[in-house]
Amino acid sequence: MLAKGWMIGLAAALLGGCSTAPPLPRVAFGPLPDNEVRADAPGGFASFCARFARQCRAQESAPSTVALDDRIWRRLYYVNRAVNKAITPETDLAHYGRSEYWTIPADGFGDCEDYALTKRRDLLRAGLPASVLRIAVVDTPKNGRHAVLTVSTDEGDFVLDNLTDQILPWNATGYVWISAQNHADPMRWDALRPAQDSGIATAAQPASPDNQTGLPSPLATPSQSPLR
Repeated sequence: MLAKGWMIGLAAALLGGCSTAPPLPRVAFGPLPDNEVRADAPGGFASFCARFARQCRAQESAPSTVALDDRIWRRLYYVNRAVNKAITPETDLAHYGRSEYWTIPADGFGDCEDYALTKRRDLLRAGLPASVLRIAVVDTPKNGRHAVLTVSTDEGDFVLDNLTDQILPWNATGYVWISAQNHADPMRWDALRPAQDSGIATAAQPASPDNQTGLPSPLATPSQSPLR
């Protein structure tokens, strides 16, 4: 019932709603700096794929980007905002009694990866290819290890984050990028290079006044600390 309620709320937003999507970005920011070096999957991911196998299937001849137009941009904005409002934050330890439990919540409670997985599901239902919708693991200045959904477009990779309703280019978040799902095989995780090693220019502004670390810095040492 709750999932149905989310889709009803999303449909209402798409038909008008009470908010308007910001203008479509007109500046290309570039893709995430993929390393093509395998990384360990986050704790809880394998169990999620065992329970939600359709969410983890590889695609043949899948595109690595989607053309970003007004329709796609509005869909990203409304899905991000609707899911952020539909889920109440609660840690896996408090909710399930374990440090990591990845799921698409049916009761309206979840932590960062649950927001990201729900957004991914809703965008798949909206027709976006799975290959452009990747969960990524980052380090944040305040909250430590964190999971977000990234969308790979011809204008660069954008971030759907439960910490903000804004959709930002990956290099304007102030996050340290650790790893992400592989485009072709969502079961595989790849390490991400530091921005300064990738030859990609970074955006000039941080995400918010509270986030003054600036732009991506060298990779932190991978760990299995709980995602928040």
